[in-house]
Amino acid sequence: MAHAELTEIAPGEVTARSPRRRSGLASVEHFLGILVEIPAAFLVVAEIVILFAGVVSRYVLHSPLIWSDELASILFLWLAMLGSAVAFRRVEHMRMTAIVASARPAMRAYLDLVATCAALAFLLMIVWPSYDYAYEESFITTPALQISNSWRAAALPVGICLMGLFAFLRLLRAGDLWMVLRAILSVAVVIAVFWLLKGTLKPLGNLNLIIFFVGVAGFCVFAGVPIAFGFGLATYGYLALTTRTPLMVLIGRMDEGMSHLILLSVPLFVFLGLLIEMTGMARAMVGFLASLLGHVRGGLHYVLVGAMYLVSGISGSKAADMAAVAPVLFPEMKLRGAKPGDLVALLAATGAQTETIPPSLVLITIGSVTGVSIAALFTGGLLPGVVLAITLSALVWWRYRGENLEHVTKASGREIGRAFVIALPALALPFVIRYAVVEGIATATEVSTIGIIYAFIVGFLVYGLLIYRKFEWRRIVPMLVETACLSGAILLIIGCATGMAWGLTQSGFSRALASAMTGLPGGSATFIAVSIVAFVVLGSVLEGIPAIVLFGPLLFPIARAVGVHEVHYAMIIILAMGIGLFAPPFGVGYYAACAIGKVDPAEGIKPIWGYLLALMIGLIIVAIFPWISIGFL
Repeated sequence: MAHAELTEIAPGEVTARSPRRRSGLASVEHFLGILVEIPAAFLVVAEIVILFAGVVSRYVLHSPLIWSDELASILFLWLAMLGSAVAFRRVEHMRMTAIVASARPAMRAYLDLVATCAALAFLLMIVWPSYDYAYEESFITTPALQISNSWRAAALPVGICLMGLFAFLRLLRAGDLWMVLRAILSVAVVIAVFWLLKGTLKPLGNLNLIIFFVGVAGFCVFAGVPIAFGFGLATYGYLALTTRTPLMVLIGRMDEGMSHLILLSVPLFVFLGLLIEMTGMARAMVGFLASLLGHVRGGLHYVLVGAMYLVSGISGSKAADMAAVAPVLFPEMKLRGAKPGDLVALLAATGAQTETIPPSLVLITIGSVTGVSIAALFTGGLLPGVVLAITLSALVWWRYRGENLEHVTKASGREIGRAFVIALPALALPFVIRYAVVEGIATATEVSTIGIIYAFIVGFLVYGLLIYRKFEWRRIVPMLVETACLSGAILLIIGCATGMAWGLTQSGFSRALASAMTGLPGGSATFIAVSIVAFVVLGSVLEGIPAIVLFGPLLFPIARAVGVHEVHYAMIIILAMGIGLFAPPFGVGYYAACAIGKVDPAEGIKPIWGYLLALMIGLIIVAIFPWISIGFL
């Protein structure tokens, strides 16, 4: 969602020169890409089968598979690393492109090459520590399968080498050799300068935290280096140049961050979101809402708000939510006179509004890095989304109170009933997921497989054979590859951010931060206010998941210390982060909404500020009244 719109042709490549050599390199890269994508897609299927088999054997057959979680964990790390390699080849690792995109074409091509060189430098520096780590893990035997843990840990050096290979091929494919050399030299000079300053940096103590975790990380992020690699370079530099910590520890922290079994639900919910869009389930839900509200002023805007709420309760991925809803509603909304800029503004605002709707990937990430109950987060996230939906709807009513509806016909009771019957199997999916978690049928990780099986069966038998008579089997494999790609990009960020958070914690920063935050005048109210401002900024610059992984483990203990319930605090920072994520000019979610709606970002800048104000009012209401978040726990 957060990457630049780049093609597979590398930045700066000129296909007119040496066409035979370019074609050969492109063919090699394509072949290697297929070799990585096929196993990655297979691993997604394997995870679904293994976890669903575990649910059936435990709940139906009452004979648990003691090895299922262990095997799923082993395959999960391979999925994360192969998915990261796929994302690297496709240029889909999350990056902050606002500054790079505004540069002249030649400068943009140069900065893209610098980003590739910086990522390659990081990969080269950690490839040997990753091999050492995998070797050390060979002395550990897994408890259930009784195999060497190096079978799992080997995914790290393999994935790192594959990403390095794709980076090298991208540089070879660049058409401007002089620009490539300049980019390589630029990165090499920066690394050399830091290495020469090693003796000077060590005595600086905690000032190095600002130099590396603010200066280096911030420079990398704003220069367009993928966020995961920017975090990795900052952490590697801090550990290598200012401490005596073995660099293998960084790989261990990355492994720990990516290997939480709860994070296995990330790829599965991503695939579920793609599945409901492909089967037409999302289309059916939107059609039912449109039949109810399509005849009132601003009706389809209310439908957009409601549809995003419903779909978010299924997919967990904002990009998948927006892609499922926008193509269905936008054409009719434009016919009614809605301006394209206002449409993408509302689409982006609903993306922020629904960040807390389970099974949000951010909720799952918070649970994995802070230890907060996933079930409690899923329960607490429903009502805050309703509050923000009300504030958005109030603004929609004001803006569209004079909408011309002369050409709109009110749906009859029979038409509404028919739309409801068609949408009923799709509307049942969020309740199926919720019931499975609450009743203990499946864990928060396993419940995604129940959703996938349900969506596949209902999508094929009901929507594919009876209603729409269309089930696009050819899209299954690309959807599996897309799932691995997006998941790999997310999980690599979590891994690198976990390493950075560990470095901050070991330096004593967390203790200093806790002392400063608990000493703020005004107690919990000031703490919440400062957190809202901080996460709006962090959400705009870093995206949600990196910000949560980096600062969640530091701030949640402080929230408990000042008397703020952890679920209430989670809802506050998620919504604040969502507002930043979808706020221009830096919020990458806003540009994703524009890309999905096929609208020039400049058209939505003006109307989105009103929606952001409505969201902020809703957030303040949620912050003031904790019952909204914890009343049903």
